Amino acid sequence: MPHDHGHDHDHGHQHHHHHHALPEGGGDGRLWAAIGVNIVLTLVQIVAGIFSGSLALIADAIHNLSDALSLVIAFAARRIARRPADAAMTFGYGRAEVVAALVNYVTLIVVALYLAAEGVQRLFNPVEVEGWTVVIVAGVALVIDTVTALLVFSMSKDSVNIRAAFLHNVADALGSVAVIVAGVAILVYDWRLVDPIVTLGISAYILWHAGVEIGPVIRILMLGAPDEPGTQTVLDAMRAEEGVEDIHHLHLWRMQERETSLEAHVVISAGAEGTVVRQRLKTLLHEKFDLHHSVLELEDAGSACQNAKAIGH
Repeated sequence: MPHDHGHDHDHGHQHHHHHHALPEGGGDGRLWAAIGVNIVLTLVQIVAGIFSGSLALIADAIHNLSDALSLVIAFAARRIARRPADAAMTFGYGRAEVVAALVNYVTLIVVALYLAAEGVQRLFNPVEVEGWTVVIVAGVALVIDTVTALLVFSMSKDSVNIRAAFLHNVADALGSVAVIVAGVAILVYDWRLVDPIVTLGISAYILWHAGVEIGPVIRILMLGAPDEPGTQTVLDAMRAEEGVEDIHHLHLWRMQERETSLEAHVVISAGAEGTVVRQRLKTLLHEKFDLHHSVLELEDAGSACQNAKAIGH
């Protein structure tokens, strides 16, 4: 039986393209608003941090600047991701959002390590901090961070890209709470060590969160299979279909965050009709596993690949 490749690819792709269309411009206004308030806040915090001598406040300002930049990167990636496939990018530009998420998580980790280094230095050399300035400015920062987080919260649930930018803002809001606590402790108890201790706490929290979130992003870029459906589960279900002798060279990967693709060689049982078996497998993949883009190469027992691996090449 001749290999059937092109027809299947086209059939699956029509399904997927219709199903995963990106909303044109959805949420862009909220991203612009979030970028604006973060840039203003950064400038205010840097001035206040220098005036009061608070490392935690300057640290928060630097983090806020990274918030604004992370939102700019997220916004640009959303725009790029909407471009249709072309001769240069035959799979389309959707992965721009995954790349943006990776960039934002890496910058979060760098910022956190910088804060940790500065915090440790201040532990050994505590400096005078103007408590009231810190508390007032951090209070304003908390309000703005909360507004920013709320602006992008609903969008963060559906996009790894926006989620990375959202985490920048959540970390900042928590940082502002911690800075307020530090300022009060300095005012009431004159406990200067609380400033670097709080800075180290913020750093540890950012590192933990970014470390957890960066793994799935790298997995998408490495063409990793999704957690659901599991590769073995899909393989077993396909092998169990009537008319299927065997499945090999199976590849299951995510093109984007919520767009899973499958490619496999299917050995047809003797006497089975290839077109019927292929359609049965397509229906199974679509209805049971929500896979809209599959490429199935059909082989008969005589022309099947020899000693082929079930998964991979």
